[in-house]
Amino acid sequence: MNCFVYLMASAKNGTLYLGVTSNLIQRVYQHKTGAFEGFTSRYAVHSLVWFDSTPSIEGAIQREKQMKNWKREWKVALIEKANPDWLDLYETIL
Repeated sequence: MNCFVYLMASAKNGTLYLGVTSNLIQRVYQHKTGAFEGFTSRYAVHSLVWFDSTPSIEGAIQREKQMKNWKREWKVALIEKANPDWLDLYETIL
């Protein structure tokens, strides 16, 4: 089973959200549709701008915890290295 660490954004250089999931398609869909009240619906964080897979949920959680301690600039650099135009990657994972 692949698990994912992912970054969502409200816009280029906008509000960021870091998460972890075992079902990336379903989780991003939930963010996009506002299925749950909370941070991403409050701040309109609906674009998947970066993700990475790991073979275990433990590995994904460990990576998420590391990244939560990162400076914002490091997260932005990670996004821009893989996705310089901050395109919404949701369609690429369907």
